[in-house]
Amino acid sequence: MDLFEHQARELFERYGVLVPRAEVAGSAPAARAAAERLGGRVVVKAQVKTGGRGKAGGVKLAADPAAAELTARQILGMDIKGHTVHQVMVAEPVEVEREFYVGYTLDRARGRFLAIASAEGGMEIEEVAARRPEAVARIAVDPEEGVTEAKAAEIAAAGGLPAEAAATLHRLWTVLTEQDALLVEVNPLVVTRGGAIVALDGKVTLDDNADFRRTYAYEDTGGAGLEAEAAAKGLNYVKLDGEVGVIGNGAGLVMSTLDVVAGCGARPADFLDIGGGASAEVMADGLSVVLGDPHVRSVLVNVFGGITACDAVAEGIVRALDTVTLTKPLVVRLDGNSAARGRAILTERAHPLVHQVDTMDGAAARAAELAAVAA
Repeated sequence: MDLFEHQARELFERYGVLVPRAEVAGSAPAARAAAERLGGRVVVKAQVKTGGRGKAGGVKLAADPAAAELTARQILGMDIKGHTVHQVMVAEPVEVEREFYVGYTLDRARGRFLAIASAEGGMEIEEVAARRPEAVARIAVDPEEGVTEAKAAEIAAAGGLPAEAAATLHRLWTVLTEQDALLVEVNPLVVTRGGAIVALDGKVTLDDNADFRRTYAYEDTGGAGLEAEAAAKGLNYVKLDGEVGVIGNGAGLVMSTLDVVAGCGARPADFLDIGGGASAEVMADGLSVVLGDPHVRSVLVNVFGGITACDAVAEGIVRALDTVTLTKPLVVRLDGNSAARGRAILTERAHPLVHQVDTMDGAAARAAELAAVAA
């Protein structure tokens, strides 16, 4: 589960990490009132679970409460990479001397944690790593040893952070371990002109498998997004930033499909695993969620029939087409158990926006082509 920035901020504060004073507002008048309580001059930040908010115009400085109200009115309702802004965080501005990036993540391949630190904060770390890989330090963390005071000092030195940041790095590690997080990231972590180490932003991803022992419940306070809609329907859906919607049966197959779509020069718009069943209801729900993303230009359904036969999948698609208005081209690849029968069912339905392709590579290429045409 990804937390909103204001939730990550509150979590950091509980663990002794310095953060700016801030309030959450769901309306423009509430943003004005928050600005008045915070001293007038504030930063208004869109609360959505995605990056690139600043580039999209979702983070703005407001000189006074009236400006905060106007700015919040402009930001609320914005679409940022398929995420609608339902709330803003109104935060006290900070006089920044220097900016840094710090983060902890899980390195599954090596069975350890990874600390990432850079003296080039405030920018997307992927861009920094691509442009100047030597500017991003990656330090392995033994899960049994953890981040001791000495390890925190090592991470700070490797990333070019001031020695004073080591205490904050230690606290962020405690957030990761005690909250069963998969990712804890601060960008930027800043040194203020007064010399304080302050987290200006926060990104936290919690391990859903640990919900049963988590004493604090994090609610999705951002309104009904696509991921919330999918969760309510029992679908395993993750919103991405591309234009080709992807539906498949089985997490491994869906992940492979994402890679193949990317290899065709397109960007996947989502991860949607319908699992072992593909009933009409499941397919209708899946198509409804994927088509609900305004950035989707084509949809790829990639199914390998095993326990669930392809003819059952095809029947589900046909029935779903009777309940969902298909407005984007749908590319279907069926293979495995009863694939020939499944293809025949779709051929008989003869929907003008449904395209059948026999191979995964061919289907991905066709979906990418159709998305490009629709651009």
